[in-house]
Amino acid sequence: MTGEQLTLINCESLINSGVVRYDTLKRETIDLKSQLDSILENDDEYQKICEEANKQSKLKKIAKQKVMQRQEARSLDDKIKDGNSQLKELKTALSDYLAQYVTISGSNQIELADGVVRQILYTAKLIKR
Repeated sequence: MTGEQLTLINCESLINSGVVRYDTLKRETIDLKSQLDSILENDDEYQKICEEANKQSKLKKIAKQKVMQRQEARSLDDKIKDGNSQLKELKTALSDYLAQYVTISGSNQIELADGVVRQILYTAKLIKR
């Protein structure tokens, strides 16, 4: 067995043990949150304050809806949505450019126009198929 194959096997083992630990910790955390929720649900003072907060939240929502009917607010909201959409597109494009840069240059660092050297990082996620 080559060193590369052994490294791959070790890496797979680390991934498997990491996934098992992650799943276990996630279940434990969900369990603990459920216990805390139960305590909060059974506390009269907490429940009373939550009811008051919910009433205020509903009033806040109604007030916001009234403000958002104004032309000025709608215009600003549309501009914000447009800006967020453009930011998302630019972020995707920049990610593609950076991947291309790393492939071509072989370097995971780049010096930008401001003179600051920045490192290019990738985020990997494990998803079920």
